[in-house]
Amino acid sequence: MKAELTVNGQTEEVEGAPMERLLDVLRQQLGLTGTKEGCGEGECGACTVLLDGQPVLSCLVPLTQCAGRRIETVEGIAEMASASADNPARRFLDRFVATGGVQCGACTPGFVVTAWALLQNDPAPSEDRVREALAGNLCRCTGYEGILRALAPEPEP
Repeated sequence: MKAELTVNGQTEEVEGAPMERLLDVLRQQLGLTGTKEGCGEGECGACTVLLDGQPVLSCLVPLTQCAGRRIETVEGIAEMASASADNPARRFLDRFVATGGVQCGACTPGFVVTAWALLQNDPAPSEDRVREALAGNLCRCTGYEGILRALAPEPEP
């Protein structure tokens, strides 16, 4: 099947089997390797992308469900961050790094995408809300504290 997708703001035409995983289309056809395959079973969250603004596990989403839809990957968020030195995406990614939310990097893209979606809907989420939103993302390195600090409300100057 041929499908037209909007990926990180760009229209892309891809071709694949209807049940081909979105994860594989992104990585193999579009070269967007920031989206990682962790478990391949929808348990770890490493492959999280936004589908029409909602976090989904790209290892579980078939291509047939993506035609005509908007997909945002970690590369799209990084691209937004590089647009200027002072924008919400840049501040978010800088804070993620500064607070120790990044260690080995395997889970980082999934956390970044999931957290970005959360902050788009709730710019100052409570710690309970952050924990709830990130519950589907697993990390073996950080103990989650750096990630939680990255999403805590910024102190007043």
